[in-house]
Amino acid sequence: MSANEEAPARFYWLPPGARPPVPLPKRQELIFLLVGTTFLFSGYDLNIYGMAIPQIQHSLNIPENAVGPIVAQFRLATLGALIFALSADIFGRRRLLLFTLFFEAILTAATAFVQTRTEFVTVQIAARVFGYTEEMLCIVVIAEEIDARVRGWATGVMGAMNSTGAGLAALVFAAVNYLPFGWRSLYFFGGSVLLLLAYYRRLLPETKRFEVRREEVEAMQSKVRAGADTLRRLALEYPVRLATLLIALFCFGLAIAPSTVLMSKYLQQTHHYTPGGVALLFVSGGLVAVVGNILAGRTSDHIGRRTVILAGMVLTASAFAVFFSGYDGVFLPVIWIVAMYGYFSADALLSGIAVELFPTSYRATAGGLRYLSVILGGALGLTLEGRLYDLLGGHGPAISASLAIMPVAMIAVLLLPEPAGRVLEDIAPGRNV
Repeated sequence: MSANEEAPARFYWLPPGARPPVPLPKRQELIFLLVGTTFLFSGYDLNIYGMAIPQIQHSLNIPENAVGPIVAQFRLATLGALIFALSADIFGRRRLLLFTLFFEAILTAATAFVQTRTEFVTVQIAARVFGYTEEMLCIVVIAEEIDARVRGWATGVMGAMNSTGAGLAALVFAAVNYLPFGWRSLYFFGGSVLLLLAYYRRLLPETKRFEVRREEVEAMQSKVRAGADTLRRLALEYPVRLATLLIALFCFGLAIAPSTVLMSKYLQQTHHYTPGGVALLFVSGGLVAVVGNILAGRTSDHIGRRTVILAGMVLTASAFAVFFSGYDGVFLPVIWIVAMYGYFSADALLSGIAVELFPTSYRATAGGLRYLSVILGGALGLTLEGRLYDLLGGHGPAISASLAIMPVAMIAVLLLPEPAGRVLEDIAPGRNV
């Protein structure tokens, strides 16, 4: 390693309170910057639909009971993303991250030009194959490269950057009625920025842990067979750990997806918020949630991931239950902030713990299964929400009913090993080469 790589990083591009609590080398800062900025704009892209549902509905003639199920269709993209995640354990993290970012950018921009509901769903599914892969591999890179003492901090900051992307989407959404092409401009802007970031992504190095494994991978005669074998060996070597994790993630996704996807629509239709009002709430409240996200990550390095995840689950489930109950008092924004703080904290740390618990040879695959599980859980939750909407007569009661599954996720989290402060090779002593 060169002297430049060993020199301490400054992280001046992060606000003072968000910087790492211990010195990190410049290599880790470069990786964090290249991965984090992309994570930010992926957060922007993947939140546009939730923000602009009423406008997209009107433009593409989408019926009311199809709003949630359309998101469920989007989440079919996780099946394609899982294949790419398997490939990352064979071909490397860097190669896949270059590929996925470029195509996510192209397809996000292409969404601005769709003319029918079918075209919209098809292009967005394709875009999300690459977007979901991008997110899951970014978490793997952070877990493999960042110092064990601050992995929780790193995961929290990554979650905060993703949340900042959602806040950026809210800011742009505030002008949706004044933009020349309405909601289409939101997608075109996001795709254009991602395309620019794809150019700078060339500077991203391969992770050191995968470099150690590269010789073993290059000796494999069949890369396709090796990818399938990776999934099989993961399930055989860590069956209980993997099953417990996937149950936690599936139930968390099922419980929370209707709340997070439909909250903008609920505010506009039930509480008569304007797009500007939604943006103001999302940005101001989101700033609090972002700070809390970083705090949660740093706290998890000291008291454990599981404790902070459980606290986040309790906060988000209870606050969203009140938010969607029909309450219309002055504390509605405060309740939303509490709900989002809990959600961001739990979601970010769940994404981190999923890759911390498995060896290098399985880490991207485990990250892919994590994403598949939480997304498919969310798809089921949104599909059920569409049915419950017809049965209960409104989105509020339907969404509140989905939150009842959260205790199952909490029990599963309690049964997982605690990875905080431990070197990855000690957490999962197995095929780390």
